[in-house]
Amino acid sequence: MKKIEWSDFSKYRSALMGAAMLFVMFFHVTMPKSYMMYGVVRCGNIGVDMFLFLSGIGLWYSWTKQPSLKHFFKRRYLRIYPAWLIMALLFYIPNYLNVAGGGYSPNIGHLVANILFNWSFWRIDDLTFWFIPSIMMLYTVAPFYMELIRKHPSYRWLLVAVSIVWAVMVQYYPPVHRSVGHVEIFWSRIPIFLLGINCGQWVKEKRTMEVAAFWGVLLLFILSFMMCIEFENHWRGKFPLFLERMVYIPCSITAMILLCQAFRFAPKWLLSFLTFIGGISLELYLIHVQFVLKYINEYHLGYCLTVVLMIAISIPLAWLLSKAVRLIELRFKDL
Repeated sequence: MKKIEWSDFSKYRSALMGAAMLFVMFFHVTMPKSYMMYGVVRCGNIGVDMFLFLSGIGLWYSWTKQPSLKHFFKRRYLRIYPAWLIMALLFYIPNYLNVAGGGYSPNIGHLVANILFNWSFWRIDDLTFWFIPSIMMLYTVAPFYMELIRKHPSYRWLLVAVSIVWAVMVQYYPPVHRSVGHVEIFWSRIPIFLLGINCGQWVKEKRTMEVAAFWGVLLLFILSFMMCIEFENHWRGKFPLFLERMVYIPCSITAMILLCQAFRFAPKWLLSFLTFIGGISLELYLIHVQFVLKYINEYHLGYCLTVVLMIAISIPLAWLLSKAVRLIELRFKDL
């Protein structure tokens, strides 16, 4: 057994993102609670936290290499915005025209705002594409956080603690809850994103953990995973969701460490497949629920067949979208 190497997060980044995307897709397909694997499948929600942690690592690499706001925002938004704009147009315009009262967009102003930055998420907690406005908001503040911790390293962990306490306040402190409690799903994911940025330095410096640490990592994963399964099987609806999302933090990080260990022995075809999925993960996220799963669900095919069809149909569509976005990126790369 080798030492745990933080650089594996960079080496296997795309494969980890591919695994995270598959976890999210499994999670989005409805499984009856009576099924034995119900709790395990519901834990696929940690894929979101894996994405945020890996995104934080990538941002630290980018910022320390070239600390330019123009370069940073150009790269980040050019990766997300073209794909988002295409799919937002395809979703929100028909929703406005075909749903009574305009659906998520009660008037033209709301429609334009939804297309531009998914305003209905911030307004009424529209979770249709919630990850997109959330990650764009995190990208907006990330350079200022990274510059702060670069100049004052002591803030690196202090602000993680602040973000955790804030998540508690969003749930339980009445003035805060009334104001921003409806987007709790955003606030409770900030800690894992900041941790990703913080750990980016460890990845960049290629730090390691001794071999014996593996058993501690494994124990932490087992305990947190067991707790997440317990939440899903027996406590869903009886506790504030941010509590489980706090458990997602150790669960997702340790899961990625263990996956990196497993990837060292994985066949090349599997790594290639996961890397490919990771490369089109944004496009898969935008497509797989509202443009594929929504229609497959009408046939009530059962969990396994629904998953297979959803993945088989979503992948080529996501690949085509990624190619279209690539053409847009090439058009604007010299601006």
